[in-house]
Amino acid sequence: MDVLLILDTCFRLFAAGQLMLIGLLVARSPAPRELRAVTVLLFVSVTCYLALASSAVRGWFLPIWPPVQFFSMSAPLFLWLFAHRLLERPVDRRIAIASGVILALSWLDMMRARYVTHQWPWAGDIAMHTLSLLLALHAIRIAWSERGDDLIERRRAFRIGFVIVVSVQTIGVILAETVYGFGHGADWLGVLQSGTTFVTVMVLGGVLLTANAELLFDTSAPAAPEPAPALSPAEHVLRQKLDTAMAEGVYREPGLSIGGLAERLGVPEHRLRALINQRLGYRNFSTFLNEHRITEARAWLADPAKVNLPVLTMAMDLGYGSLAPFNRAFRDATGQTPTDYRKAMIVGAGNP
Repeated sequence: MDVLLILDTCFRLFAAGQLMLIGLLVARSPAPRELRAVTVLLFVSVTCYLALASSAVRGWFLPIWPPVQFFSMSAPLFLWLFAHRLLERPVDRRIAIASGVILALSWLDMMRARYVTHQWPWAGDIAMHTLSLLLALHAIRIAWSERGDDLIERRRAFRIGFVIVVSVQTIGVILAETVYGFGHGADWLGVLQSGTTFVTVMVLGGVLLTANAELLFDTSAPAAPEPAPALSPAEHVLRQKLDTAMAEGVYREPGLSIGGLAERLGVPEHRLRALINQRLGYRNFSTFLNEHRITEARAWLADPAKVNLPVLTMAMDLGYGSLAPFNRAFRDATGQTPTDYRKAMIVGAGNP
C-alpha cells in the first residue's frame, strides 16, 4: 500500500475516533441542549465525510452509503448552525429552511444518479458546493462580527478561532473538489486534508478534554474560595465613568461595541472588558447592553404618557436596528412581548 494512502487512512481514523469521543463528551455536558445537538451532528457529519472521501473506502458501493452521504453533505449546514449556537446568535429560519431544501434536493439528485441514471449529478453537485461555500463564508462573517461581544477572553478566542479555522478548512475542501472533483485529487491533497483535520481535532480535544483526577489518584479537599477583593482605585474610577455613561444613555447608540464604548470612555478595551466581566458579572457585552435597554423599555411601556409610542419607534430609540431583536431580547428578559407587557402594566394596573 502506498505510503501516502497509509498516512491518509491513519489521519482519517484518528480524527474520526477523536470526533466521536469529543462528541460523547459534549453530549453529556451541561451545555444548552440545542448546542449539544448541533455539535454532535457536526462531528458525525465530518466523520461521514472523512470516511467517504477516503481513497481506501469505496463508499459508493456500501449499503449504508445513502445516509452516510446525506450526513457528509450536511456538514456545512451543521457548521453554520453550530456557529450560531456557539456564538449565541439567533438562527435565521428562512436561511436554515432554504438550505435544508437545497441539501435534500441535492442528495436526491445524487441518489438518482447513483441508482437510476448512472451519470454524474451536475445540478446537485453545483448546488451543494455553492451552498456549502456560502454557508462557510457566512460562518466566518458571524465569528468575525461577534468577536467583541464575549467578555471572557479565553472562551472568546476559542470560539472565534475554532469557527474560523473549521470554516476555512471547509472552503479549502470545497475549492479542491471544485477543481479536481470529489475523490480525484492528488494523493498529497488527501493527506493534507486529513492531516489538517486531524490536527484541528486534536487541538480541540486538548482544549475540551480533561481527566477526572479523582479516578486516578487521591485529591485533597479544595480550599475555600477567597472573597473577591474590593475594586482597585483604577477600577473604581473606571466604574464611575461607566456608570456615568450608562446614566447618560450611551447604550441607546445603535451598533455600540465594547471597543467603541472603551474609546468613548478613554480607556483600554481590555480593562473595560475585564471590569464588565470579572467585576460586574456579565458574560457578553450584548447582555450588559440589553439589561440597560430593557430596563428603560419596561419603564417606557409602563408609562401612560408614552402609551401611543409605537414599539418599533421604541426599539429604534433604544439602539436596536429593527423590531425583531428588540422583541427577542424583551421576551428573554420578561417572558412577554412588549405589547403584552404594556397591556399588563397599563390596563392591568387599572383593573385590580
